[in-house]
Formats: sequence, C-alpha cells, structure tokens
Amino acid sequence: MRYTDSLEIALPREEVLSLISDPARLPMWLRGLVRHEPVRGEHGQVGTVSHVVLRSGGQEMECTETITRREPPELHGIPAGTVVRYEREIVAEGMWSATRDRFTELGPGRTLWESENELRFESLPMRLLAPVLRPMLRRQSRRHMEDFRAYAEDGIDVRTTEG
Repeated sequence: MRYTDSLEIALPREEVLSLISDPARLPMWLRGLVRHEPVRGEHGQVGTVSHVVLRSGGQEMECTETITRREPPELHGIPAGTVVRYEREIVAEGMWSATRDRFTELGPGRTLWESENELRFESLPMRLLAPVLRPMLRRQSRRHMEDFRAYAEDGIDVRTTEG
C-alpha cells in the first residue's frame, strides 16, 4: 500500500525543520508516543536506529526506526529552492513501512510538507488485518501531520488534547 499526503504549515521552513527534528519536542506533537530512544547513532542522523513505542487505542506497538536519508545533512542556512528530504524505515512485528518526507519552502513563512508512505504487511495475521489496518494507518499518519502543524503554529501539545 502506498499513499501520499501533504499540508501547508504557516512557518518558515527552517523553523519547521528545527521543531520536527528536535527529539525533546516529539512527545508534544507525536500522539501516542511512549518512547523514542536511539540504540545506535544520533537522533535524526542517517543510519541511526531507534527503539520506538507507540500507544493507540489502549494497545502498544513496538518498532525499530532507521533513518535512511536526510538531505541536506545540515538543516540551517538551506538555500531557497532546495527540497529537504527526510526518510526512514520502520519495522514492527509483521509489518514494514517507509516514509519519505519532503519539505519545500513556498514563500516567506510558508512550508509545504509532503509525506509519501509505503506499507507492507508481511505476516499472515497482519495480512488478514490489512483491510482494517490500511485506512486506520492512513488516518493516523494524517493526524500526526495535523498535530505537528497545530503544535508548530499554535503551540498545541497533544498531551493536553489526547482523545
């Protein structure tokens, strides 16, 4: 399954990148985050492997996230017209996914976030659940993007709006 989603954020790209790449801010916009700990490497850098635990609907999902691309490597002083790319693979029991995010400067104080997602259900139980999981995971991805925008633009912390 593949899908792409996008949204505009009313902030300069450099500010968006600063917020989204700060591990201390993840719990403020990544709804359901229980833990995000690098086990090898430095947060956000290519090759970094992290243990991630997310809670949704009373259930916890553990996965391994690997950063596969970050261009440019330095997120400050990026020339206008440069598209910033941030990609990661996530492996959980019976499931593999890849997310390819692109951040484009639309103009002063405006950033476009495009997120291309690919999911594969690899175990029989996950394949049987796929018809239910596909729309749920797509909605969850969109909600994470919208939660980030609400946090970035208005300071809304998902921990105070859980539900």
